[in-house]
Amino acid sequence: MPPVSKTECLYVGVDGSMISTRDEGYKEAKLARLFNSSDCLNPNTKSAYLGKSQYVAHLGTSKEFCEKTEQVIDSYGQLGERLVFLTDGATWIKNWIEAFYPEATAILDYFHACEHLHEFAESCTWEDPASGEKWYKEQKSLLYESSLDQVLDNIKAATAKEADKEKLLNYYQNNCGRMNYKKYRAMGCGIIGSGAIESAHRTVIQKRMKLSGQHWSRDGAKNMLRLRIFSMNNQWHKVIDAIKKPLYLAA
Repeated sequence: MPPVSKTECLYVGVDGSMISTRDEGYKEAKLARLFNSSDCLNPNTKSAYLGKSQYVAHLGTSKEFCEKTEQVIDSYGQLGERLVFLTDGATWIKNWIEAFYPEATAILDYFHACEHLHEFAESCTWEDPASGEKWYKEQKSLLYESSLDQVLDNIKAATAKEADKEKLLNYYQNNCGRMNYKKYRAMGCGIIGSGAIESAHRTVIQKRMKLSGQHWSRDGAKNMLRLRIFSMNNQWHKVIDAIKKPLYLAA
């Protein structure tokens, strides 16, 4: 990956994908995708794609995954708020970013935030379905323009069960520091959604490791995940070099 210029941001998408294992049931493989803002072509359009990416993956604890990912992130140097994390509302990811990268920009996936809003709108009582859809679209637009306080007031005023209100209000209030979407759209390539990491799940993990009837041993899954990362990072030569070494050196 090229260095991050002073006019760019380094984006880091983080998420987990479940893999079926023989002895332990479904286990989460954690994945990170890193890319520079200049690597995102046609951002925020249906034809958007990434020219280059770097990947980190791990089947194991979040602590082990974070340590591996930190090594890659830190190799880019000190970026401050130009280090941008795009994630969902997972607590372990939020805590990790706050503890190790407090100056970074952490974005709660806009579309994920809207999904919660849509679920709430469907649980409300409306005069007709059109009213509910109109209300949802209005709140979605307010979120997009960083008018979170207005959205919170409108949620409180909606006709819904108090438990449903509290659930959404708590979710937004706990993530309010990651929902300044108007500011984020003016940074880097303006991405506010986690589509890049969701796409990576399909290409890195699911395409090879979630085929019909597949159930992995833990060691087998770890080894295949390593090979997938070498391949996606264009580092297959390292695998070939390891194969060529005598066994006592490769070990």
